[in-house]
Amino acid sequence: MRAMVLEKVGSPLILKDVPIPIPTAHEVLIKNKTCGVCRTDLHIFDGELPHPKLPLILGHQVVGIVEKVGDKVSKHKVGDPIGVPWLGGCCNKCEFCLSGRENLCDNAVYTGYMRDGGYAEYCTALEDFVLPIPEAYDDIHAAPLLCAGLIGYRAFRLAGKAKVLGLYGFGSSAHLLLQVAKHLGSKTYVFTRPGDTKTQDFARSLGATWAGGSDELPPVLLDAALIFAPVGALYPQALKAVKKGGKVISAGIHMSDIPSFPYDLLWGERSMSSVANLTRQDGKDFIDLAKKTPIDVKVTVFPLEEANQALAAIKNGSLEGSAVLKI
Repeated sequence: MRAMVLEKVGSPLILKDVPIPIPTAHEVLIKNKTCGVCRTDLHIFDGELPHPKLPLILGHQVVGIVEKVGDKVSKHKVGDPIGVPWLGGCCNKCEFCLSGRENLCDNAVYTGYMRDGGYAEYCTALEDFVLPIPEAYDDIHAAPLLCAGLIGYRAFRLAGKAKVLGLYGFGSSAHLLLQVAKHLGSKTYVFTRPGDTKTQDFARSLGATWAGGSDELPPVLLDAALIFAPVGALYPQALKAVKKGGKVISAGIHMSDIPSFPYDLLWGERSMSSVANLTRQDGKDFIDLAKKTPIDVKVTVFPLEEANQALAAIKNGSLEGSAVLKI
């Protein structure tokens, strides 16, 4: 099968012909149709996430069709449309797994990082860690739901479904969450790179109440602020924008160092926290919500062979919405 392979961190992915993987007893083999390109892929590529499996096939927003099932698979059959997210396995034994918080498992396995992902014609996945694809979304527009959508939704949940919500950074995840939050009755305030009026206009076109630069303060205090850009300096800036008791939550897996800031910014029972991956229940709940919520998924499509260009577009911020590989 054709695959774009990361052989060395920081070096371009290489198009190679590699064997089709063989599913184990509890796995399904998936014929991949599309795969979303995520900023997490870029963090792996750049070496900001340590110790990836090498050589590695990136990609954890996979949409495809079940081609073959392992001997002990009971939940899926050949021909089922299916999606593969970031969380690819857990121990099922620790305190976190036994309390429905398998996203915190110390022995969790991640797709496109510790096991091969979707920048290829086929991949395998454990049957308990895949998701159905909502019928309203085609293969291209479903892919970003599987990480960008899921992570934004988990962050929104942790924010207590804030009614006045700030979004710092407006890429793949935030453009989906804005629409979900609006559908659920929240007002959204979007913060972009200073001077990026194009992205601010894009946010307003999707229903943002207000959009401005990350160096600005919103016209009202926020119930919560979600940080999608991997920039630690946004934490103290966001703390200035939330009201007493407000929450600032990082939705990213990697962030630059947070600079020191005066305690006064945190005082008043404001809080800072992060999102770690997703639970299987998050996935089920978000997919159910996506079935009922009209989400306009903005995508730029790249052929599999142009995965390097897609990663570069995410890095330089030239994309509007999400990047998706068509396989």
